[in-house]
Amino acid sequence: MRKLLLLLTVLTVGLVFVARLFYLQVYTSESYNLFEDNAIRKVYDYPKRGYVYDRNGKLLVANQPSYDVMFIPREVKPLDTTEFCKLLNITKERFIETYKKAYRYSPRLPSVFLSHLSKEDYAVLQEKMRKFEGFYIQKRSLRAYQTTIGANVLGDIGEVNRTIIKNRPYYKMGDLIGKQGVELSYEEILRGVKGIKFIQKDRFNKDIGPYKNGSYDTLPQPGKDIKITIDSELQEYGELLMTNKRGGIIAIEPSSGEILTMVTGPSYNPNLLVGRNRSKNYTKLHYDTIAKPLFDRSLLAQYAPGSPFKVINALIGLQEEVVTTEEKFSCRMGYYYGGRKLTGCHHHKSPVNMNSGIAQSCNAYFVNVYRRIVDKYNDAEKGMNIWSKHAKSFGLGNFLNNDLSVGRPGRIPDGDYYNKAYGKNRWGSTYIVSNAIGQGEVEATPIQLANMAAAIGNRGFYYTPHIIKSIEGETIDPNFTTPKYTTIDKKHFDPIIDGMFDVYNDGTASTLRIPGIEICGKTGTAENFVKIDSVKTQLTDHSIFVAFAPKDNPKIAIAVFVENGYWGSRFAGRMASLMIEKYLKGHITRTDMENWILTHSLENEYAKPYSGAPFKINGETTLQVVDNVKRKSKTL
Repeated sequence: MRKLLLLLTVLTVGLVFVARLFYLQVYTSESYNLFEDNAIRKVYDYPKRGYVYDRNGKLLVANQPSYDVMFIPREVKPLDTTEFCKLLNITKERFIETYKKAYRYSPRLPSVFLSHLSKEDYAVLQEKMRKFEGFYIQKRSLRAYQTTIGANVLGDIGEVNRTIIKNRPYYKMGDLIGKQGVELSYEEILRGVKGIKFIQKDRFNKDIGPYKNGSYDTLPQPGKDIKITIDSELQEYGELLMTNKRGGIIAIEPSSGEILTMVTGPSYNPNLLVGRNRSKNYTKLHYDTIAKPLFDRSLLAQYAPGSPFKVINALIGLQEEVVTTEEKFSCRMGYYYGGRKLTGCHHHKSPVNMNSGIAQSCNAYFVNVYRRIVDKYNDAEKGMNIWSKHAKSFGLGNFLNNDLSVGRPGRIPDGDYYNKAYGKNRWGSTYIVSNAIGQGEVEATPIQLANMAAAIGNRGFYYTPHIIKSIEGETIDPNFTTPKYTTIDKKHFDPIIDGMFDVYNDGTASTLRIPGIEICGKTGTAENFVKIDSVKTQLTDHSIFVAFAPKDNPKIAIAVFVENGYWGSRFAGRMASLMIEKYLKGHITRTDMENWILTHSLENEYAKPYSGAPFKINGETTLQVVDNVKRKSKTL
């Protein structure tokens, strides 16, 4: 009986093993995985990353060879660390730290020990690599920038982190990926596809040749070249004008939505983020909390749009039929309600109609129009919702669904916004008149204002602003070639455009005319407040300007925002006019304006107190600061 039981046990166990093996080899969907076989070494062959050209075919970004020292922690044998560290010019402490970190990540997967060797260092090290088991050299490409401009546009590449590796299995430790700009937006197109070689190892862990004669090896697929919409000469000129200033410049081709220039200031040389000094340089740029060179003000800075926003209120007023182009409103240096002055205004002729209201930037005129829009339906909430819908149709208050790596939505408030702030049925148009002049709760980014100008220049439609012009062997996203229409009828745009044209003829930008070019524009000044010891204090105003040119069939729409630049025509207006002339003519005739901009700095204006007449905010007198404020300004 015992013998029979033993026999049955042996047979049962044998049948279980046979059944399991049969199941694994015949029925299971899991196949043998070369990547999990420790007896086979995987060597990746990195492809050439795609080149980047500007709209005119000028090469902006190419490649240069780079060499990384790689290692597999579990395969490292005892070595002469003194000699090895001397060859790599590192300390023993760094050797130990790097080894431990890689071992914690994975003892059997390759990790980067030291990246970005020069050709000279590679040549010396290659001859001695046989002495250091477990280490090998991996060749790859680094970016070679053929320019010193457009760092925020082009972006950079850097090593992947563990989060990226976890979420995107394509990438392995030590791989490079686009971090910002075009490099990030078009990473999968630019990077190509890695090739791989499988190397068979013997029982002593020595390489003995290609696994199965290389039948499983793959060749790398090079990345595709792309052409971006940026005009590099215009970009360079814009960055020159922005020297020693903070702000952003965005220019768009209205007929296509192609971004012609995307300037942020201060900026930096993109070559700083290439090679072994990338980490050190990035740290310096990141922790520069005053200049903030890594902060793309053209896309991320949300400002009160100021007076350029008035033209939106004029268009909404015409669409809602609450005002005509010829109706006039009086201005007594501001708008009064119930004996109180709700908003001030500068000196100009009065009364004004829509054309002169735009040309002279009359605050009282636009408060009257705005209140009529909100009060039209005898329900402030409904009126605000309709107003908000019209404003948002110009691309304001949203991300625009573009192909840029960063962005912010701005803000166009609606009825629900004020219900939360004041309570339902507890507010009206007099509470929120600042929206009429682009202050209050309205916020916009420079790219949104440039897109707004393009939509006006097109008489009611725009194309989604985008940075890609063409991709090698592919077509671009149809979203970028499909027009988006505003809620304003086409017939209402001509009087607004005439008003913007008169801004240059006899309005607030009359000194900024460019000979031979019909420019339509709008100046703007945004108040700039900062809290100091819980007291709201006004610092130097921001300078804003939006424009498009020529008047008919415009070729360029532009928005310029200069922090602490005083009034709109002082800095932003001059810069916008110069940029338009540079693009349309290819040269500058208004050298007087150019010289003025290049010789005036705003580097320290962020801390300068307001020096104008006493003013009030919501009826309360605000403290005037005499000494420079030793802190960064913030638009509230």
